[in-house]
This record gives sequence, structure tokens and C-alpha cells, in this order.
Amino acid sequence: MNRNVPLTPCPAHRTGSVVSRVVTTALLRERGLTTAQITARCAPGGPWRTLLPGVHLLHPGHATGEELLHAALVYAGRPPAAGRARAARDREAPAPGPEVYGDAMLTGRAALALHGFDSVPGLAALRRVDVLVPRTRRLRSTGFVRVVRSSTVPDPVRAGGFPAAPVERAVADAAADMTDAASVHRLLTDAVRVGHVEPAAVVRELNLAELLGRPAVVAAMDALLAEGRSLAEDRLYAVVHGHGLPEPVWNVDIRLPGGPCVGAVDAYWPEQAVAVVLDTRVPRRGAEDDEGRTGPADGAEREHLERLGITVVRVSPKRLREEPAHPALVVRTALMAAEDREPAAYVRVLPR
Repeated sequence: MNRNVPLTPCPAHRTGSVVSRVVTTALLRERGLTTAQITARCAPGGPWRTLLPGVHLLHPGHATGEELLHAALVYAGRPPAAGRARAARDREAPAPGPEVYGDAMLTGRAALALHGFDSVPGLAALRRVDVLVPRTRRLRSTGFVRVVRSSTVPDPVRAGGFPAAPVERAVADAAADMTDAASVHRLLTDAVRVGHVEPAAVVRELNLAELLGRPAVVAAMDALLAEGRSLAEDRLYAVVHGHGLPEPVWNVDIRLPGGPCVGAVDAYWPEQAVAVVLDTRVPRRGAEDDEGRTGPADGAEREHLERLGITVVRVSPKRLREEPAHPALVVRTALMAAEDREPAAYVRVLPR
């Protein structure tokens, strides 16, 4: 019998990693235990507990948050019969890793807790674990596990050592289960406040999940977009000051003399006629790219400004967060190139 399987009650902190504390019936049988022995040890008062069908906790008492996550993934990710032989061979490797999670990943509040969200309970307070799997999987929700099936399953990211849905997908799956507007408001603003994800990515996932029409989500959208714009403006200020760019005028409307506004810009250098516009608007279906740029209306406004001789630099919040040196270089190049351009048309610059 494998010595990794404790035969007597043992506190969780003395049983090694979560992988050795939460195991499947199949693995215990591979290690020499009979079904009767497993059943006896998981009986009331015994040294083990059954957490989920075919998944056991090898110590008495309550499971930790990490043990619940691992158990949920083991339950949802167990390979089909055709793949069990390969999984068994993998476990016999010299340095085996966690049991096979297959195509399962954490989502919803459990994933957001791992991503560090303040608006969801921590692992110790988990009462339910959402696990995302392909729609074709035959799997039922049971116990503390809710199975979320989807025809569009994203590539998982590692969070706290577990496979988890990307932040924007986890947010959408969590919001799908909420009806309280205040809770949705906290969730969406938390998503962007500390830079977890850009608003455009959240809106895109909410749209794909057909949640944008829900009253609780509608009520939170203004706060989400305002939080995202504020954060993007702070990053733009940091780029300008941190990379030694000349001080622009901030948040202005550009108007023709005696005429209408032809464009609202976030930063403007009047002497060089260079403007920066943040792409923080809500993406429309089929009109956004990976950085959340929106479609025809924005292009028409940019063309109008450029016909007046104004260079427009459009910057995404994602680029400001991940590659701040890039927009700084683009703006600096535009400012330097202004000397070689024809003078821009005379325009009025007014605060927004």
C-alpha cells in the first residue's frame, strides 16, 4: 500500500499538500484499498470524509478552502474512461503533479476570490464552487459544486495554483447568479478599480452572456464605465509625467470658431496640434478589437479632427496598463513630427 495514504486521522497541516489530502476513489483503489475499506473510513466518526461523489478528504473535520477547490476540480475534471489509463501513467511519473483537472476550471466567485477580489468572500467562507466545463460534458451539479456549461470556454489562467477562468469571464459568471443591484455594482467596480481588467472586456463578456439587459447589471454599468475612465485618466497622467512629455491641456472640447464641437479629447498640445483620446467607450457587438476600440462614429470624429490638421493618438486603457512606454513614444513622435507638418486650422479649445 502506498505510504502517501494516511490510515489514521491526521490534522490537515500534517498530511502534506492538498493533492494528498483530497483524492478520488479510483486513486485509493489503485493504492490497494478496497471499496469496503474506503466506505468504512468515510463513515460517520471515521478518519475520512466523502466530499463529493468519488472524491474523499483524508482527514476528519472541515475542509479548507483550497481542499474544496481541489475537490471540485477533481470531480469536474476526471477524464473519461478512454483517458484514465493515460492519467494513471502520468501519476506514475517521477515527479507527479496535481490530479488531472482535465478541461475544468474555476469560475464565478471562487475564481474571483483567487484573483484577489474584495467584493467576494475569501476561500475560507466559500459555500459553493462554480466550475466551468464545455457544454458537451455530462456532469451534474452536486453538493457544493455548481457545474457551469458553456459552448465558449476560454483558456484558463493560473490563480492561486489552480486553473481559473480569466477575470472578465469569472465576473460574468458571478453576475449571472446575482439579482441584487448593490452586489453587482460592487462586483463590477471592483473588477476595474485596482486594474483587474478593463471595462471593455467586462462589457464584452456580459454581452456574450446576454446579461446587459438585466436590471441589476444595467444599474451598475454607469459606475463601471466611470470607474474605468477614471483609472485610465490616472494612467494617462502618469504616462505624460513619468515619461517627461510636455504638459498638455486636459479634458477639452475642440471647436471651430463660432461653430460646433468637432471633438472631445483627453489631452491636447495646442502648439503642436496633437490630441490623445482614450478608448473607454462601451464596445458595440462586432465593432470592437482586442483593445476595445469602437467603430464608425469614433472613426468619423477622428477624420474630422485630422482634416483640420490635428494629429489624433487613440490609446486603449489596456495599452496604458500593460505597455505605458508605447503610447508615450507615439505621442512624443507625433509632437516631434509637428514641426514638419502644415499648420493646423485655427480652433477654439474649451474645458469640458
